[in-house]
Amino acid sequence: MITVHIKIWAVYLKSNYLCFKFYEMSNIRITKEFSFETGHALYGYDGKCKNVHGHSYKLSVTVIGVPISDRNNVKYGMVIDFSDLKKIVKEEIVDHFDHATVFNQTTPHIELANELIDRGHHVILVDYQPTSENMVIDFAQKIKSRLPKTIELHSLKLQETDTSFAQWFASDNL
Repeated sequence: MITVHIKIWAVYLKSNYLCFKFYEMSNIRITKEFSFETGHALYGYDGKCKNVHGHSYKLSVTVIGVPISDRNNVKYGMVIDFSDLKKIVKEEIVDHFDHATVFNQTTPHIELANELIDRGHHVILVDYQPTSENMVIDFAQKIKSRLPKTIELHSLKLQETDTSFAQWFASDNL
């Protein structure tokens, strides 16, 4: 990512004094948090998570960009409107994964998945083991594809339990 810093000197009159104010357009990170309920099973795992179970996931999405400096723009001063970021993440992740069960489509879990689908359950078939680590990689790709060109995905934190989470950082994936 190429970072450009714009330095602006503003001159204004205040109480008969000529004042100079320095403005620097800086990259700012903003974060929005989401939560959703998802079930999964880890085929071939040697512990309890081989069984179908669920989590109350918490997803923190951090983006980075320069706040809009155009005073005529209704989003003046924002990197991205939180509601715009919410729309992207809800459409790509939350609405899709909430109250779904995720299975790796290349395992025998496909039989269970098909049975659940036949019974009207919301099942997501993925081409990876549905661990927090792999899910956060998948989520990063989905979110990045929807962000405006002036905004970059900085990081994701997918919390599976109160004490366990996976993180993805753009700087680790250049």
